[in-house]
Amino acid sequence: MRVPLIIAGVLLAAAGGALAYHALFVAPPSSFVVNSSSGSVREIHNFWRAAGGFALLVIGLAVAFLSARRRS
Repeated sequence: MRVPLIIAGVLLAAAGGALAYHALFVAPPSSFVVNSSSGSVREIHNFWRAAGGFALLVIGLAVAFLSARRRS
């Protein structure tokens, strides 16, 4: 039962990391904020997709680590 949990944890962490990376750096921003006085434009990334990816990353790491450590 340990090996399938380790593999599942690593796959979950990899999927979460890829999702967070894609949301922050690859995907187009979800909206723009334009300041009318200075004319500057800011991009706002999809925060919830990035947060979900980081959550999957942490959960996957926890599953893989806790199933891989030796029990005494």
